[in-house]
Amino acid sequence: MENTSQTKQTKHGSSGEAGFTLIEVACALVVILVALLGVVFSFTYVVNYNAGNNARSQTLAVLQQQVERLRAAKFTPTITGSASGADLRGGIQAPFLVTPIDGGASFNVQVTVDNDPFAAGIQSTEPSTSTLKEITVTVTLSSPSPGWQTAIPAVAVLRRTRGN
Repeated sequence: MENTSQTKQTKHGSSGEAGFTLIEVACALVVILVALLGVVFSFTYVVNYNAGNNARSQTLAVLQQQVERLRAAKFTPTITGSASGADLRGGIQAPFLVTPIDGGASFNVQVTVDNDPFAAGIQSTEPSTSTLKEITVTVTLSSPSPGWQTAIPAVAVLRRTRGN
């Protein structure tokens, strides 16, 4: 009788451990895969979010460039505009496309000049006797990739007073 118990003991080892079953290994793999999928989805979210931040900073740089161009334009009783092409004539100007020097995305720029900001609507009659103009510059991506970028244009509103 003693020989049979010794045979069983040597087959299964002295500690009684038989190892992992196939079901235990499969369950462990499923748990690990779920955790790894969460990590992968968080990486894709971060990449999209950072791309949006890059586009937003480029949009603001283009907006600042256009505002500075309009601030440098002449606005005197006899001259409206400048030789560099900055135009302060009233009305909604035709939108134009701007591509930054470093390449990348293109931006649509829309400029609206109101000759009388205190009256309702956009006053575009020239020559204007108003001493104040309200200029609105709107910059949007020409081809946004994530959907939320279409809803967030960069807008600047500035007021210019006429010089002597």
